[in-house]
Order: sequence, then C-alpha cells, then structure tokens
Amino acid sequence: MASKNPTKIKAEPGKQEIFITREFDAPRELVFKAFTDPKLLIRWFGPRELKLRIEKFEPREGGSYRYIHSDEHGHEFGFHGVVHELTAPERIIQTFEFEGLPERGHTVLEIAMFESLPGGRTKFTNQSVFRSVADRDGMVQGGMERGVTDSYERLDEIIASGGVK
Repeated sequence: MASKNPTKIKAEPGKQEIFITREFDAPRELVFKAFTDPKLLIRWFGPRELKLRIEKFEPREGGSYRYIHSDEHGHEFGFHGVVHELTAPERIIQTFEFEGLPERGHTVLEIAMFESLPGGRTKFTNQSVFRSVADRDGMVQGGMERGVTDSYERLDEIIASGGVK
C-alpha cells in the first residue's frame, strides 16, 4: 500500500548520520504507543516478508531490547540496544546494533522525536548517529530504506484500521 505520507530519508555524503522523517494520520500518543507496545510493534516493525520475534523488550529508561527478524528460509537477523531515555509521548533515545556484522561495536545512537501536528496528526523524526561514515554508508547500502519505508506503511495500515488505541 503506497502511503500519502512518504518516508523521507536524508543521508548527506560524508556525514555520520541519517535523518528519517514521516507523518502519520494519528495523534502522537498513539504513534508513540505503536513504538513502545510490543503487541503493536510486532505487527509493523520490519519488512513485510520478514517475521519479527521480540526476545526482550523493556521500553523504559535503562531498559534494553532484542529483536530477531526471520525470513521464509529460517535465516535470522538479530538487533539489540539499550534505552537511554523514554519521555512519553515526545522522545525515545536508544542505541541500535545489528548482530550480523563480523565484529561488535558498530552501535548507532537513535533519537526519535514525536511532534503533534494540527488535525490530530504526528510528525516523526529519527536521527541516527553512526560511529563512522563507513558504518552509515553500509547501513544505507544494505537496503535500510526499503525496510524503513515498508515498516511505516505497515504502521499506516494498522492506524487506518483502528488497530492502535
């Protein structure tokens, strides 16, 4: 389902960050809930062709998480991080690390902001700061745009169906 609210990804050459912006046709409290309620997150987070399993999910300051995506062939892709700040319904600051790299330590700092817009809408902005430009470029070249876009379109579908309350 193509969305009337496109996902915008800005990755300037030579910089260690990515900015993702997206508007949702729902109040920020509901959009924030979709990011912090595991029953909702499991329904939209990640590309459509992958299943999400949440091994650990503690949406609170000092909490941590571990997600595992799996494909139809049984290949698994793990991600984990630590929540540094969770200020409902405004902001989530956490780390993110893909477990599929040959070495550890390629941790990303993610700052997610939820802004109220007129008409009960929300502007979501995510700033991801990488350890290096090479790490950032690897994420971009690894197909993250498709996964992010697909995720937010899936969230749109849940919102439109009344599935976030």
